Amino acid sequence: MDQLIGMSNDWDLAAYVAQYGSLFESSPWVAERAWHSRPFRSREELLARMSAIVMEADEAMQLELLRAHPELGAKVRMTAESTEEQRGAGLDRLERDEAYIFGQLNAAYRERFGFPFIIAVKGLTADMIADSMQRRMMNTAQEERERALLEVCKIASFRLEHMAPDSAAS
Repeated sequence: MDQLIGMSNDWDLAAYVAQYGSLFESSPWVAERAWHSRPFRSREELLARMSAIVMEADEAMQLELLRAHPELGAKVRMTAESTEEQRGAGLDRLERDEAYIFGQLNAAYRERFGFPFIIAVKGLTADMIADSMQRRMMNTAQEERERALLEVCKIASFRLEHMAPDSAAS
């Protein structure tokens, strides 16, 4: 059994949410709901349950989760996790013309879908992200909401992958 998951199976709700509440951007309700499904044997099992919770949530909760994400490349306040993820993709170092293009793409995307563009940026460059945003603008609202939710789950998987047992709440 995964050491972190094994330890967390015995935690109370507050400790559990303190550890896993940030996996889904500013949406600790996902961890709260997952807590009731313990015990989990692995990170994969925990992530699968959390992803199912997200996909089964009503549309209002899903939209709230999507809208909790910051726009990519924007100079806005965001969680430490999002800051690090965007830094890894170079989105904190955009040239002025690149920042302008991202701003225009973000505005068009939000206007079309009602939430910010979401993609797991790990391993991607700013150009790859911009290309993906342009392609996904062709999706229907339903297709894009589903795609964005899958990306949210992928982001959570990267965040969970980087949690170490020694970072666990006690």
